[in-house]
Amino acid sequence: MNRKLSFALAIALSAFCLQVTLAADSGPATPPAAAQADSSLDKARQYIAARQWDAALSELKRVDARRNADWNNLMGYTLRKSSTPDLTASERYYDAALRIDPHHRNALEYSGELYLMKGDLARAQSRLSTLATECAARCEQYVDLRAAIDRYLANGNKYTPKGEW
Repeated sequence: MNRKLSFALAIALSAFCLQVTLAADSGPATPPAAAQADSSLDKARQYIAARQWDAALSELKRVDARRNADWNNLMGYTLRKSSTPDLTASERYYDAALRIDPHHRNALEYSGELYLMKGDLARAQSRLSTLATECAARCEQYVDLRAAIDRYLANGNKYTPKGEW
């Protein structure tokens, strides 16, 4: 097969895979109650993006949406990233998020990073395997957790944060 034809086929296959991935990632419309709960988390998300962990924690406690997977995920994330991380509480919130929504990609990624912080490579790899089935190993969460595991291994089985939210 000549090079031009091989290149054209590779581009066509890549475009097809991208379409399949995007179609798989577009789920059903968000129910109105969930959309309302999500908008109530906007202020907390702003604090998190600004790395204002105490303000984010206060805002999340004010909202107190314990039955919302996103709220639990954000609580876990905030507690994990705080200047004095509470890994035990963080794990409880990630677990709650995944009980509510076992397909919650961010909770899967972030709990995998939490396990790396705790030195539990096997559980982090388990979260990575779950993400691989959730998004065919192409979504941002899979890529980020894969990179965190690679950094962990390259650093002598020690967690090294990416430094970004």
